[in-house]
Amino acid sequence: MPELPEVETVMRGLAAILEGQTIIHAETRREGMRWPFPAGLAATLAGARVEGFRRRGKYMLMRLSTGQSVLIHLGMSGRMVARPRGANTPPPAHEHLILETAGGTHVGFVDPRRFGSVDLIPTAAEDSHRLLAGMGPEPLEEGFTPTILSAALAGKQTPIKAALLDQSVVAGLGNIYVCEALFRAGISPRRLAGTIPGARATRLVPAIKAVLSEAIAAGGSTLRDYVQASGEIGGFQDRFAVYDREGEPCPLCPNPPGCPGITRIVQAGRSTFFCARIQR
Repeated sequence: MPELPEVETVMRGLAAILEGQTIIHAETRREGMRWPFPAGLAATLAGARVEGFRRRGKYMLMRLSTGQSVLIHLGMSGRMVARPRGANTPPPAHEHLILETAGGTHVGFVDPRRFGSVDLIPTAAEDSHRLLAGMGPEPLEEGFTPTILSAALAGKQTPIKAALLDQSVVAGLGNIYVCEALFRAGISPRRLAGTIPGARATRLVPAIKAVLSEAIAAGGSTLRDYVQASGEIGGFQDRFAVYDREGEPCPLCPNPPGCPGITRIVQAGRSTFFCARIQR
């Protein structure tokens, strides 16, 4: 599933081509994806001007001149792909929502597995939407500090890996970047979350910020379906220190027998990758 860097990258790509543009045609090609499309979605979009974008966690919000926002979640395999309107190329399969602008751009929401979703909500009520209400702080904002993270983790008896995937603790983190941030902070994914407040949180917060910022700069990570709005793949997968590197040497450790390399375990049904020698 696309995580914060992938969603941020897609949103920035869409903003570059859609902000200030008027949607002259919108079309839904099925009743919905994970959930039904909002009633009258295409009619609401047609004629609206795109005023701007906002990301909240793993969700994108496209704000319209009508005072409404289109809430978009990419799901497991969703892509928002732009191409010139009227291009003489066959449309991609599984294109379920289409937007065309007066400036000549065609944007399609392509989702083979249909776990993505779209909703239409008042812009003024974005944060009270059932999917956004209760989210934790945005990790790249100044308000996400070691003090805030320490307070959110205090007393938690779950492993820190699971706690960081909880969107009420911090918004937007997923499996890839939690593994990478814990490695940079030297914290074991098996360590109980309640032991993190204090010095460990002071290491972890900047590690989270750095990993996410570097991943955004690289255009996100492409493992399967993810592409940027331009159709380009991401590049951060080439910089993984631990994720999906089971059995490979740790980049910070000596070779065996000093370090057995990257270990993979399963936590709550998800693969976790770490170095048991330096992550304690």
